[in-house]
Amino acid sequence: MAEEVLIEKWPGTVSSVTIGALKNEGGSRSAIIKVGGQKTLPFLFKEGQIPNKPVVAFEIWDISPDDWHPELIKEYGTSLKDPVVWAEKCVNDHKAELLCIKLQGAHPDFGNKTAKEEAGLISQLLKKVSVPLIIYGCGDNEKDNEILPACSEAAKGEKCLIGDAVQENYKTLTAAVLADGHNIIAESPIDINIAKQLNILISDMGLSLERIVINPTIGALGYGLEYAYSIMERARLAALSGDKTLACPFICFIGQEAWRAKETKVEESQQGIIWEQVTAIALLEAGADILVMRHPKAIEKINSHIQELFGS
Repeated sequence: MAEEVLIEKWPGTVSSVTIGALKNEGGSRSAIIKVGGQKTLPFLFKEGQIPNKPVVAFEIWDISPDDWHPELIKEYGTSLKDPVVWAEKCVNDHKAELLCIKLQGAHPDFGNKTAKEEAGLISQLLKKVSVPLIIYGCGDNEKDNEILPACSEAAKGEKCLIGDAVQENYKTLTAAVLADGHNIIAESPIDINIAKQLNILISDMGLSLERIVINPTIGALGYGLEYAYSIMERARLAALSGDKTLACPFICFIGQEAWRAKETKVEESQQGIIWEQVTAIALLEAGADILVMRHPKAIEKINSHIQELFGS
C-alpha cells in the first residue's frame, strides 16, 4: 500500500513585487524582475505555487570600497573606481539581471556626497545599464532623508526598489516612493513585531503592502544566521497563514554580512566565496527572494543552485 503524502494548504499568499519598468510602462528597462507570489514554503513545489524564482542582485558602490577583501578587489579591478563602469562590468561580463547601488559615499564619514551628486549618478546609471535597480542609502538616517528622495525623483517611472525605511525614519522615503512610483525596502532589526508594525505604518501613508519588501537584517554563517533564519521562517509562516502585513518578499544583504566574518579574512582566497555561498543557500531555504551579493563566482554558483531547484 502506497504511503499517503500529506499536502499542506495555506490560505495566504506572499505579495508579488515588480522591480523595473519597460518602455511601454513609462520606464526604460530592458526587462523586469518579479519576486514573491508564493503560496507555500520555500521550494515545496508540490504544496503550492512558486511563480517567481529568487533573484541575485550584484552589489556596487558609488565610491571605491577600499576596505573590501583583496579577493573582491582583484575580481573587479579598476572598475571599482567608477560606479558606472563597475555596473557595466556586472551586466556585460557577469550577466547581472539586477543591480543594487549602495550610496556609501553620501555618509558623513565616507565623503559626504550631496543629494545632487547622488541623483546625478542614478541618472547616469539608468542611461548606461538597462537592468532594474535597487537604490540603497548610506545608513545615516539624516543623510538618507536628503539623498534618497532626490534619487527617487531622478529615477521617476523606473519602478526601482529603494531603501531602507526604518521605524524611526520612514515618512520622508515613503512619501518620495509614493510620488515617483517606486517600491520600498522596510528594515526591521531581526524582529517580527517591528517588521509588522513598520509595514502597517508605511501602508497607512498610502503605499500598498504589495510595494513593500522586508529587509529582516540577517547575519552570516556563524554570526546570527540561525536567529535570522528563525525570524524569517516565522514571518513567512504568518504570511501564508493569512497575515497580509507580513506577506512581503524578503531582501537579504548576503555580501556585506558574509565578507565581514573573520573566517573570510584568511589568505585562502576561496574561503570568503564559500562563506558567501553557504550563507546565501541557507537564507534561500528561509525564504529570501532577493539576495544582494558581491563575488561573481559565488553569484554564479547560487544562480546555478536556484536553476537546479526550479528545474527539478
